[in-house]
Amino acid sequence: MRASAAARTGGRTVREKLHAAAARSFARKGYAATSVQEIVQKAEVTKPALYYYFGSKEGIYRAVLEAALRDFEERVGRVERLKGNASLRLRRLCQEVFSLMHRHLDVIRLMHAIYYGPPQGAPFFDFDRPLLRLHDMVRRIIRQGVRAGEFHGKAEPMCLGVLGALNECVDLQLVHPHLAVDAAGFAEVLDVVLRGMTRRGRR
Repeated sequence: MRASAAARTGGRTVREKLHAAAARSFARKGYAATSVQEIVQKAEVTKPALYYYFGSKEGIYRAVLEAALRDFEERVGRVERLKGNASLRLRRLCQEVFSLMHRHLDVIRLMHAIYYGPPQGAPFFDFDRPLLRLHDMVRRIIRQGVRAGEFHGKAEPMCLGVLGALNECVDLQLVHPHLAVDAAGFAEVLDVVLRGMTRRGRR
């Protein structure tokens, strides 16, 4: 029993090391320029370990992206089940997504590189799915707030304002970390945006 538990623990460790090494390599060099050899060297394991857990370079690439997507769906799902007013739910959603992106910076960098640049020979992955899911969630919460008289103004500009603040804070972490804000700083940014949305009759 102890040996079996140790094997499972060891397996998780090897898998996690491969996962982290692949995310770093794909983010910094792109899919095509990253080799299986490079990934296993960074993870300090052997090629058979990668093939055992992920099957191929494409397999570990998909696993890296799908893990981040599962994390995203779990966090968004928590906000969907959250009771409360629109301000509370919108703040929680943005904070969850900010925390998620900070945790998966290598994956976000990889997604940006492939989504906005050449595909690099990477297998297709539906990057629009989480993007549109987030847009839809923010839009629905804001419309809830408008109907309740909590937010004042047009829903679409407010939606873009919230998403713009979120994206800017994440982008700074990616390209200018010395200018980036932490979770507390991001909460202050949200305060500014939400104050503007809740003030009636203000331009």
